[in-house]
Amino acid sequence: MIQNASFDIQDFLPYLLALSAEETSLGFQRLYKDKYGMLRTEWRLLFHLGRYGDMTAKDVCDRARLHKTKVSRAVTALEAKQFIKRTEVPSDRRHALLGLTRHGLKAYEDLSQAAQSYDARLMQEFSPEEQKTLKDYLKRVARL
Repeated sequence: MIQNASFDIQDFLPYLLALSAEETSLGFQRLYKDKYGMLRTEWRLLFHLGRYGDMTAKDVCDRARLHKTKVSRAVTALEAKQFIKRTEVPSDRRHALLGLTRHGLKAYEDLSQAAQSYDARLMQEFSPEEQKTLKDYLKRVARL
């Protein structure tokens, strides 16, 4: 076994962030996957449309920092589940606006409440000051 005393992966920020993201994402995944049959990119797309309104797939890619192939697959899946609809942009037929259907809006509202509850449970271990500091630091790392 090779040991490098100057490096410990347990203190490596990308490793810690990846573990934290995976742990917290899996807990929330149970909600959107079990109840609505969605995958991670699908709920992220749904949330962006619910929060920011109709937009193109490219807008979603840019805002959510998702790859266009993943967004394309999510659009197809959410359309099949009748959560979103496409409306052709009259001035440019190559693009379509994506928007929530009534069914999609209901799912968004339900999952938004579930997300707020889940977030509150995750943050209950921290004081209000620590919560703000943690979120501020994570936003800085994510360059938000």
